[in-house]
Amino acid sequence: MGVAGAGGVVGAGIRSRWFRRYPATDGSVRLRLVGFPHAGGTATLFHGWAGRLPRGVELLATQYPGRQERLAEPCAESMAELADRITDALEDVLGPGLGAPLALFGHSLGSAVAYEVARRLDERHGIVPERVVVSGRGAPHTERGGALHLLDDDSLIASARGLGDLGSAVYDDPDLRPLLLPSLRGDFRLIESYRPAEPAPLRAPVTAVGGVDDPGCTLADLLSWRPLTTSTYEHQVFPATTSTSYRTRRDS
Repeated sequence: MGVAGAGGVVGAGIRSRWFRRYPATDGSVRLRLVGFPHAGGTATLFHGWAGRLPRGVELLATQYPGRQERLAEPCAESMAELADRITDALEDVLGPGLGAPLALFGHSLGSAVAYEVARRLDERHGIVPERVVVSGRGAPHTERGGALHLLDDDSLIASARGLGDLGSAVYDDPDLRPLLLPSLRGDFRLIESYRPAEPAPLRAPVTAVGGVDDPGCTLADLLSWRPLTTSTYEHQVFPATTSTSYRTRRDS
């Protein structure tokens, strides 16, 4: 039996620590949407989504290790490790064939995670997501790495705030700061070391989304995802009136 948590339902079993499950409002599951947060982010990023999704859509909000209820666990050391473990967890939680059709959404760091999980689902099981939505980040082969994870604590926090301000006030709390910084630094280390030279295209349709006033993710960055699908590609740029709420954070 699952246990209630953070507005969702977390299924039984050790692997379920990877997801917070928000059941479809009408009880039927026609599509499962798996969400992947940004660097330093948590499954809480998606808490407000459940009530806004269409009927029949179940939300699985991914909880990376090293934060909140998984604070005692070490952060993933590499993108390959993170994507492998998430794919394993999806297999365990949802069972053979993964049940209802899947769609994947990732923001910034989460965009790269969504791409890598989609690739593994196809390679291992021939499962092609209904759609992969990538937000606020260019395609993996265009990213330039970085060294933000090597900065001192104050500079790292300031740099993260410069990329977006979602929930950054928690870093001002002297009691919470030492608990939160390891996951922020670990996530930046992971994404800054992730530079695949020739990523394979997905068979899933890809939608890239960004904000018109987001200097860290330009239209060219969104268009860089076009070669990474053999299916359909589309992009959407939110206007200035809405992109402030869209631009939560872009990781380096």
